[in-house]
Amino acid sequence: MIASRFTIERLVPPVDRQDVTGLAELLVDAVESGAAVSFLSPLTMAQADAWWRDTLAGADPRAIFLVARADGGVAGSVQLHPAWPPNQPHRGEVAKLLVHRRFRGHGLGRGLMQALEEAARRAQYRLLTLDTKGGSTAERLYAQLGWTRVGEIPGYAYDPDGVTPHSAVIFYRRLDREESTQLPRQS
Repeated sequence: MIASRFTIERLVPPVDRQDVTGLAELLVDAVESGAAVSFLSPLTMAQADAWWRDTLAGADPRAIFLVARADGGVAGSVQLHPAWPPNQPHRGEVAKLLVHRRFRGHGLGRGLMQALEEAARRAQYRLLTLDTKGGSTAERLYAQLGWTRVGEIPGYAYDPDGVTPHSAVIFYRRLDREESTQLPRQS
């Protein structure tokens, strides 16, 4: 259960300057704390700010951006981007589940993912995919939430230190029906 001090809402571009700054601070915090979210350390506020401005300005109108707020600021965020191929209008890709260090361990990541799945259902997405760092807290969270693990790609990317390789674990989630996570019995 999410602590009552958190609120989760959808951001619709254009996003105001204060929110872009809060999102940039969140991204810098994630990278500084070792999160494998596509960036190397040190990530400056200027770089994070520019990335968020570009991402929000260039987003497909069907993209979903959720932000969690606490104590008057941005505490977390998550994104869903529609698949680009014309034959996959039903699929979206989850990206950058971020929770500020100050708010970790309170169910905020779980709450953001549940809110994103509900928003995706309302937007008529039927299949979600994502990748995450192997062995991470996020990997455990997705499994606990019922996502189906597809496999692992070794040496997929580097940690924020730019030296240490890590694997990527691929997950999917069907939203059009309840998906069993159990393997079929062998005869």
